[in-house]
Amino acid sequence: MTPLPRRTALAGAAALPLLALGAGPAAAGPRRTTLYVAGDSTASAYTAAEAPRAGWGQALPAFATVHLAVADRALSGASSKSFADLGLLDGILADIRAGDLLLVSFGHNDEKTSDPARGTDPYTTYQAYLRRYLDGARERGALPVLVTSVERRRFDAAGHAHASHGLYPQAMRDLAAAEQVPLIDLQALSLAAWERLGPEGTKAHFLWLAAGGNYPAGVADNTHFQAHGAVELARTVARELLRQCLLRPSCLRRLDDPVPDGAITWLP
Repeated sequence: MTPLPRRTALAGAAALPLLALGAGPAAAGPRRTTLYVAGDSTASAYTAAEAPRAGWGQALPAFATVHLAVADRALSGASSKSFADLGLLDGILADIRAGDLLLVSFGHNDEKTSDPARGTDPYTTYQAYLRRYLDGARERGALPVLVTSVERRRFDAAGHAHASHGLYPQAMRDLAAAEQVPLIDLQALSLAAWERLGPEGTKAHFLWLAAGGNYPAGVADNTHFQAHGAVELARTVARELLRQCLLRPSCLRRLDDPVPDGAITWLP
């Protein structure tokens, strides 16, 4: 998951005004809840020049009502360590308020242990950095929610999907249990989905494109998503938020309805 140079600044300050969407001004009554996303390139927002590439955090506003704003602060190439070390966690904690939610989803780049700026160890530094997100949100009266890393498109010779994240998902599960915070197990949910869809069916979710448009040479990317995949992963996350009673039902919509790829907003 190589960082995209032109997006480094966008993913912090510039992405927020464009993706803090709740479908219009807040209705009378309680203020809108804001759902913050801290994560990597699988969740981050992309520019129109990169479409149809999209992250699941970028697609979450498609399921938000007027009662929910989505602030996707995810950064391509980030790990739990580098996101915090770059000051992006501090930026979220400066803005988050009591009653808001913080989704925390890292692991893809924490696995790059040869890179001292990003690599972490599952049961030591990874958990230690994740605790900074949990503690910071709770100190401000917000609810942190851990989200295990979405699975890559990996299949064995028999066509079965297999896990690729080593101990990181289990380390996050164990931390959620120890800290008594909610967990969305996107790794397990996505792995089951890829198993159902199979090697060919998953290509419509991942960034597999024929030559043309923004990808004149074509692309076969088994880590990142095109719009359809981002929408369906966002639907999975939204359903879990509702199932676990982490958001009011009035905050979410279209969970069982078709959502077109065009529902995603790309950055300029």
